[in-house]
Amino acid sequence: MNILDGSITSTVFIFAVVIISGLLLGNIKFFTINLGIAGVLFTGLLFGHFKIPVSHEILEFVREFGLILFVYTIGLQVGPGFFDSLRSKGLVFNLLAAGIVILGALITIGLHFGAGLDMSVAVGLFSGATTNTPSLGAAQQVLKDIFGTTSEVAKLPGLGYAVAYPFGILGIIITMLLVRFFFKINPAEEANKFYEENKRTYSSELKTVNLLVKNPNLEGIKIKDIPSLTELGIVISRLKHKETVCLADLESTLHLDDIIYAVGEEDKIKEFQCIIGEVSETNLLEIASNLTYKEIIVTKEALVGKTLDDLKLRKLYGVTITRVSRGDQEFTANTNINLHYGDILRVVGDSAAIQKVEKILGNSTEALEHPRILFIFLGIGLGVFLGSLPITIPGLSVPVKLGMAGGPLITAILISRLPVFGSLVSYFPFSANLALRELGITLFLACVGLKSGDKFVDTLIHGDGFLWMALASLITLIPLIIIGFIARKIFKINYMSVCGLLSGSMTDPPALAFANSIAASNAPSIAYATVYPLVMLLRIVFAQLLVLIFCHK
Repeated sequence: MNILDGSITSTVFIFAVVIISGLLLGNIKFFTINLGIAGVLFTGLLFGHFKIPVSHEILEFVREFGLILFVYTIGLQVGPGFFDSLRSKGLVFNLLAAGIVILGALITIGLHFGAGLDMSVAVGLFSGATTNTPSLGAAQQVLKDIFGTTSEVAKLPGLGYAVAYPFGILGIIITMLLVRFFFKINPAEEANKFYEENKRTYSSELKTVNLLVKNPNLEGIKIKDIPSLTELGIVISRLKHKETVCLADLESTLHLDDIIYAVGEEDKIKEFQCIIGEVSETNLLEIASNLTYKEIIVTKEALVGKTLDDLKLRKLYGVTITRVSRGDQEFTANTNINLHYGDILRVVGDSAAIQKVEKILGNSTEALEHPRILFIFLGIGLGVFLGSLPITIPGLSVPVKLGMAGGPLITAILISRLPVFGSLVSYFPFSANLALRELGITLFLACVGLKSGDKFVDTLIHGDGFLWMALASLITLIPLIIIGFIARKIFKINYMSVCGLLSGSMTDPPALAFANSIAASNAPSIAYATVYPLVMLLRIVFAQLLVLIFCHK
């Protein structure tokens, strides 16, 4: 039996070998840097070079499906914070990151005209020099629409991508080091400054305090009538009047020398203290033996989209919700908050009542980890449909399509903003998201390598491979250096945020890992996540536009 006969069985076996060897290669560190999952691309190129027989029909399907899985799961992850990232300081970060994308595209156009570089190669350099795989997939999709699925032209972006990719990673790191050297930056000091400057903005930790009512204006008023209570986002969960400790709600009445237990953000708590009186030495948590609390997960689908006020838990069961945790955010439990699947509610009350509430909310970790395959394929189907719709732009001979990369990405971003989609809950476990994303990108890169490998070595050694590599370094370095220096010199952005901005503008996890290691800090991750969604979308769109405008039969 010949396992390498190009059959379905043979092709699946080759995929497994390419991916396993590629992941092992990607784990090898070169001066603290590794290729990561991109190692699969290079083992695919190796197998392609030796013309290992594979089914080209399977290769085409797996490549497209892998790309769809990758961009769709990325959209689900970044979607909830996408529109928020366009506000405030995030707007500046996104404008700078967009500048890197635009400068890279302009340099690519310059290389097309100035160096006579074929745009099908140049767009591959554009993708590889910026370590952005979805943009490669988008470019290849458009080339297939123009030249046909069997055209050799569709292989050229993959070759350019592979040649440019290694320096794409290295170029980001070089730029970080240049900015650090030029501005004489101490990374440890910058990390400390970052956390001091952004303590209020990025800290989601809530504080609690026991306050003694000393303001005579509060005598006899209800908690709901306390000035600025709603504006400050404070929740009062316990109340001690004389010797009795009980649950507090908005209808509870205050008296002088009462003690209340309040929850809120640290700076808001300080403002609230000025209204109430002073901090009490009595801790209501220690003396309220009849009260306890439990963190309960919302896993009943019927509750998704409802508000805390709709549930009437205080009225029906005598419990109070003090805080809500959603992903990496934690906030006080405003009664108008719409519940999402997977929200964690801190419920305060007596044990019997909490047990009843637990049954109502669900609190099933098993249900939380259950992947909703129907929801995934519904989103993918809508994304593929959206990506196939032609968009006519004056001056272009071929309509623009969002394609297999852009369509699913936009659909995922939009769906992720909805707690429910029709009768379906739009929740997908992070572990399942990560698994599908890694599967998608490994399959895609393996296909790109296998498809382009037969020409890679010849192009590198006997062709223009090293010239391409040099030209790609311009696409990497020039935009990064210009924007990196502008960010630091003109906008005075913290160095840790600059590193995250540069890594995010190239959608490059290895560079982010290096940035985090500079000062043993996760501060760069915040800027990275802020610019990532917009940059991903822009790179996909620009890759298509470069092909549509400059590639013709």
